Formats: sequence, structure tokens, C-alpha cells
Amino acid sequence: MISTKGRYALMIMTYIAEHQGDGPVSLKDIAEKKGMGIKYLEIIVASLNKAGLLESSRGKNGGYRLNKAPEEYTLSSILHVAEGSLAPVACVESDCCDNAPNCKTHKMWCELDELIENYLSSKTLSDIL
Repeated sequence: MISTKGRYALMIMTYIAEHQGDGPVSLKDIAEKKGMGIKYLEIIVASLNKAGLLESSRGKNGGYRLNKAPEEYTLSSILHVAEGSLAPVACVESDCCDNAPNCKTHKMWCELDELIENYLSSKTLSDIL
């Protein structure tokens, strides 16, 4: 399940993309318009910024901007920054399951993981806009 952090990351990126022409977007503006807590937004935006998805500017008219055009951001890339793994079950994340060769359901979980990743990689921020 995608957590609030992942959903908020997509909402933040979408909001910034929508207002890109207005100059840098402040967290205060996002928090007020979207009804989100500013402290939680700071945590999410810090990870998006650190990953290079956003650029920040300081000062009175400071805020955040996209580093690229909206069509260059896959939903997968945004969610991976916010969530880490999007695997439906832990045994798909890595070779952590010693029972995988004997597990009747392992292949199904791997296929589901691939479907999810392919879908999210095929959609971009501009598709949401």
C-alpha cells in the first residue's frame, strides 16, 4: 500500500508543476491550498529536493520548482523517493527469502511487482496534469 508520504509526494509535485509559471512555490502555499501539515511537507520536500527532483530557492520569494518538465518525471521515480520500495510483499524486494525457489506464490508476487512498476513507470507527472 502506498502511504500518505507517497500520496503527498505526488500531490506536492503536481501542485508545483501546475504553478511552475508563477515562480517558486512555497511550502506554506501548498500546505494552505492542500490542507497538509507544513512539518510533514518539509520532510517530504527535503527528500524530493535531495533526490534532485526539485530545486529550492531561499528568501522572501523563495520556494520550490521542478528541475525538469513534468513529462520527464515518472510516477515511479517520485514514489520511489517517497516510499523506497513499492514491492507488494517483502520477499520481492530482494533475495531475502530462502524459500523463494520452493514457494508456490513467489512468482505471482514478482509478476505483480513488475506490473505495478511498469504501470507507474509508464505514467508521468504531465499525465496527472
